[in-house]
Amino acid sequence: MEHKLSHRCGGGSSGATGRGRTRREFLKAAAGGTAAALAGLSIARSAHARGEQVVKIGMIGAGGRCSGAAAESMRAGPFVKLVAMCDVFENRVRAARERLKKMFPDQVLVDDDQCLHGFDVQQRVIEASDIVLIACASKFHPMYSEMAIKAGKHVFVEKPPAIDPAGCKRLAAVCQLAKQKGLSIVCGLQSRFHRGYQECMKRIHDGAIGQIVAAQAMFLRSPYQLVRRDPKLTETQYQFSNWYHFCWLSGDDVNQSLVHNMDRVAWALKEETPRWCFGLAGRSTSFGEVYGDMFDHHTVVYEYPSGARVYAMCQTRDGCYHNYSDIIMGTKGVCYLGDCRITGENAWKFEGPHNNPYDDEQKALVDSVLQGKPIQTEYMINSTWTVIMGQIACYTGKAVEWDQVVKSDFQFGPPPEQSNFDTPPPVKPGPDGNYPLPIPGFTKLI
Repeated sequence: MEHKLSHRCGGGSSGATGRGRTRREFLKAAAGGTAAALAGLSIARSAHARGEQVVKIGMIGAGGRCSGAAAESMRAGPFVKLVAMCDVFENRVRAARERLKKMFPDQVLVDDDQCLHGFDVQQRVIEASDIVLIACASKFHPMYSEMAIKAGKHVFVEKPPAIDPAGCKRLAAVCQLAKQKGLSIVCGLQSRFHRGYQECMKRIHDGAIGQIVAAQAMFLRSPYQLVRRDPKLTETQYQFSNWYHFCWLSGDDVNQSLVHNMDRVAWALKEETPRWCFGLAGRSTSFGEVYGDMFDHHTVVYEYPSGARVYAMCQTRDGCYHNYSDIIMGTKGVCYLGDCRITGENAWKFEGPHNNPYDDEQKALVDSVLQGKPIQTEYMINSTWTVIMGQIACYTGKAVEWDQVVKSDFQFGPPPEQSNFDTPPPVKPGPDGNYPLPIPGFTKLI
């Protein structure tokens, strides 16, 4: 099956199943929109017949998270128009278009010529858009961000914006280029837009809990979306269809999940970066091909130059304790971040008003384009380095130092430019259907 040519949505299905919706989509009631069609408009702040401003968005990726980001962006106002979208699987991009069209009938203006699939169509989405929403297999996030920024377009890139040292270095260069070109680049670490968290951090930084000595960071949940094998797909195509569960495409769960927690920890510590870390991880209950080659539990212990220690843990196991929160402990009190409350000498609790940080993040990005005041969420770089070193520590079983990982050029699998449906699968299942896993103490990465 050839997917390297440009394709329209009018053809047959690729045979892959959709990933389904996630809790993060926030695809709720449709936002109203009455603006006219977008013919002839080429830049943000263009005026149509009634003098309204228009911001055109395009999607690279058509799963739940990119669809969610598009919906959140369109909720910023009826002047936000979805004009192009793509995915490596045709049926996914078609389904996403129809789903979003029902919600935003006056804002989804994607015709068949701009409803694309394959590995060579992303530039067409970028060219059609003012803001490019990137949420696909995480391996490709730095490359597509680079393509968009070089083309002079603003970027939203879902977390993790990179999965390995090579990708993180590329991403850092992209952020610098965005700054030079006066473009916005925003990452899906939406916690920074959470009003309750913002108020907690103000108090932490003002000394409400004293000096931070430790934190407990948790992202404990059931397995993320599992995709059963379609027998019509090749091995590499199957791995793309179930990309979250293959390390060379996703980076595993420290990168995917704990990046949220560790970004909040960095925020609390005024962007301090860890000096070193070690990890304990493996697979205990999640067996079968749908789980790919990822671990189902991780614990990473980070030590910071200030002396603070962070105990970070994530899991993807059914029937186990679930928790998504952080507890930040100081010499004068404790912040229970998920509850937005502080105990101790300066007890306090956030009483609202609450907000939807996903919506507010997209609104901030749209506003930055309309107002000509670019924003770059550069904190994503060090937060990504932090989880990359944690994942490497878990896979190797070794202590990993900050300087060691940021000097490395290691990457999972082949470069993104060489990764497509024709790529030989970097990992294959064994006779029992399970894929081989890293072996801590023996696996060497950096």
